[in-house]
Amino acid sequence: MRTISENAKLIAEKRYLKIDKDGTPKENIDEMFQRIAKYIAKAEKIDKSSKSMQTKVEEDFYYILKDRKFTSGMVMLDRGRENILAACYVLPLKDSIESIYTTLLNSVQLHRRGAGIGYDFSAIRPEGNFVKTTGKKASGPVSFMRLYDFSSEEIMNKGAVRHAGHMGILRIDHPDIMRFIKAKTDMNELNNFNISIAVTDEFYDSYKNNKTFELKWPVSDEFEYNSDKRALKVYEELNPREMIDDIAKRIHKSAEPGFIFIDKVNKFNPTPNVGLMTATNQCGEQPLLPYEACNLGNIDLSKYFTNGEFDWDDLKFTVETAVRFLDNTITMTNHLLPEINNIVAKGNRKIGLGVMGLADLFYLMDIPYESKKARETAEEIMKFIWENAADASSKLGKEKGSFGNFKDSKWDESSNVEQAKQNPRRYKTMRNATVTTIAPTGTTALFADCNGGIEPFYALSYKRMNMETMGENTEMIYTNDILTKRLKSDWLYNKELDAEIFEKGSLRGIDSLPEKIRKVFVTAKDIDAKDHVLMQSVFQKWTDNAVSKTINMPSNATVEQIIEIFELAYETDCKGLTIYRDKSRDKQVLN
Repeated sequence: MRTISENAKLIAEKRYLKIDKDGTPKENIDEMFQRIAKYIAKAEKIDKSSKSMQTKVEEDFYYILKDRKFTSGMVMLDRGRENILAACYVLPLKDSIESIYTTLLNSVQLHRRGAGIGYDFSAIRPEGNFVKTTGKKASGPVSFMRLYDFSSEEIMNKGAVRHAGHMGILRIDHPDIMRFIKAKTDMNELNNFNISIAVTDEFYDSYKNNKTFELKWPVSDEFEYNSDKRALKVYEELNPREMIDDIAKRIHKSAEPGFIFIDKVNKFNPTPNVGLMTATNQCGEQPLLPYEACNLGNIDLSKYFTNGEFDWDDLKFTVETAVRFLDNTITMTNHLLPEINNIVAKGNRKIGLGVMGLADLFYLMDIPYESKKARETAEEIMKFIWENAADASSKLGKEKGSFGNFKDSKWDESSNVEQAKQNPRRYKTMRNATVTTIAPTGTTALFADCNGGIEPFYALSYKRMNMETMGENTEMIYTNDILTKRLKSDWLYNKELDAEIFEKGSLRGIDSLPEKIRKVFVTAKDIDAKDHVLMQSVFQKWTDNAVSKTINMPSNATVEQIIEIFELAYETDCKGLTIYRDKSRDKQVLN
């Protein structure tokens, strides 16, 4: 096994290792990996693979896990409870009290086991709308978001294995959209929610052409969200540019709401014959159908660069093995609800293989994150991962059977469903409706001793505070080992410099260091927001699902600059957008 940092050991002890009744670990990290490999390989027996095949699969799983080249946060977080192994869910909401409270109950059951959940609140009638059954006026979508948030705080987050995270989404044409945008004006409200606006192509066209935009909602008794046969009532006409200006002002002040470009999400929906996607998981990287889940895992790219060479063969083996691993987690998970089992295990079997450690890799390769070479390198790697993951899923489909909704899906070679120009592959068999997702990774990356997702480093030396489920006042100090080794190898390192880097967080303004080092070892705040977006766009090209990435902007960024980033993200075919202006919130996880 590779050397594991003290911080990674602490994370494993607090979150991942199997524990006894007193909370004392019953295993070490290597034993944890052996346990996970053995358990996930049991799916081979269920799928009627031979005993020798099960043994080989278990060995392969252990190989990619033991050096943390591949990790799956929810599988580790399960701690041997043999519970849910998916991190992302979307639950449906209809315009009825029965639906709202049924979904709330289901979300409690999932959240208590560590899942994050997304909801589209657009089906709920606007505030003030007449309710025939009660003879009173409706309270609107935001009121029910507050109900869900309260339940998270009082029920789900007490004794939960992971903090309960929600994604609340509202279509931009919903009459309550301006109330939704302002829902988190008070930073003490909706603390368990991320909120995002579902932006349609129709809205963006109105925005670009400066045409008025209608806010509307169905009024039919037979209302079914996403039905083409719905009676619509226009409530108001607004200027879309004024709407975006208001939204940008909210983002400038509080970093929310985010954007989901919902028509881009559905343009390449792998199973349009099953339905449209209207919501994502809590971080936005996973658009899903109602009751759908996705099992995620991530490859640490930095572990494939050794002695000045990138090991493509080892990466290929990891991708192929990880696809089988993630598919097996679907078989081995407890889906809790029959509706989830039907769409996940029997229907689509979506997996999301992603990456982390991109920034580490660029440091090792001497490539500035914001450079054209960085984007070319990133695209070469992600294309390689997508192609090999798709091929692996097709082979797995031949071996174990295709996902239930394969016929007429985007993968079906006899289908006419539109494919993306850059990845038009079709197959005779396919095990999984999707194969790639770029997640933020968070604590999973900290455990792997690399940076999260495709993000640049937030700082080269920093203090991380108040990590969820790590205990009160947990504080970790991180320094960048790649930079430290580079400075020492170039005879530039000293304690005074180390202290200065910790104080500044970056090399900006440290003119005593060579320019080449300062150009390579950049941080999120050193990079222009447009370059953040372009990197996200590159990864989106080769990602079936979506990409979770923060577009960092300096504290002096203007509302107009935020609007420019919104336009760039849409025009470069990103599926979503999250902007964070430095110091826009009083509390920050990293300092």
